[in-house]
Amino acid sequence: MNPSVSHAQAYFLVGPTAAGKTAVAQRLAESMGADILSADSMLVYRGMDIGTAKPSPAERSRVRYWGLDLVEPSGSFSVARFIREARHCFESALERGVPVIIAGGTGLYIKALLNGLDELPNPSPDVRARWQLIFERDGIGGLQSALAERNPAWFQGLADPANSRRLMRALELIESGFFEPPRSWGNRARESVVTGIDVPREILVKRIERRVQQMYAAGLLEETRALMARYGSLSGTAAGAIGYAEATSCLQGMLPQGAAMQLTIQRTRQLAKRQMTWFRHQINVSWITMKDTDFESATALVAADWQQHGPQSVIC
Repeated sequence: MNPSVSHAQAYFLVGPTAAGKTAVAQRLAESMGADILSADSMLVYRGMDIGTAKPSPAERSRVRYWGLDLVEPSGSFSVARFIREARHCFESALERGVPVIIAGGTGLYIKALLNGLDELPNPSPDVRARWQLIFERDGIGGLQSALAERNPAWFQGLADPANSRRLMRALELIESGFFEPPRSWGNRARESVVTGIDVPREILVKRIERRVQQMYAAGLLEETRALMARYGSLSGTAAGAIGYAEATSCLQGMLPQGAAMQLTIQRTRQLAKRQMTWFRHQINVSWITMKDTDFESATALVAADWQQHGPQSVIC
């Protein structure tokens, strides 16, 4: 790996699904001559284009995208693989001297870039069972006392010392030879300033409804039918993807099209709510409120926010 990648920087644009991140990022990338690294866990699947609102071929011809079409829908994908793609992105961008925009709504990907991702050992079943038994017998206090005794600094640095799962994982890692918490447990994601697009709820709901209608009009059922014919069965993540799960049920006669569309709208709204909750609690976001279709003003506001805070350091 190019050593300078460890000091790479990028402009972030986050927010809930259907907020307009792709459209704004596209405009800014074209004006800046930047690459875009997609931080969206669904855009990695080949052939899943309509239901994921993937950038169009015309958009991709004007901007170099990373993080798209990396795996077949029948395969699996991980955060570690996303980080490898990010590393390739930054190596290429550094060689060409172009900036990078990271746009997406998958918080785990964003946090991994800000905090770093550690290769952690899988827990030993015996070790886990032992600490689980101590937890059941002595409660949170038992785990806290054990961690404080074995590594006082680690215990004192915990952001949530009442989190039983985090306490047990810390004790497991200590038994595996770790002397300090993984980087991904740090608070660096709270120290960086990430730009986000927020949309008033009533406007976002209308956008989601329009997006689902447009997906069906653009051929979501046909795309899903082709995926089923080609792959037979999709991976668990791909098969459960919002839009595709409902389209599959529709094609199998389990849901009429209208009900499939309504369920897709409902699940998308729920996703948007979870995304906003995550961003507000996990990272430091400078929010920009966007009105219905005013992409020009939103683009200018995002650019001004980036100018104020500058690009953020990434770890890949």
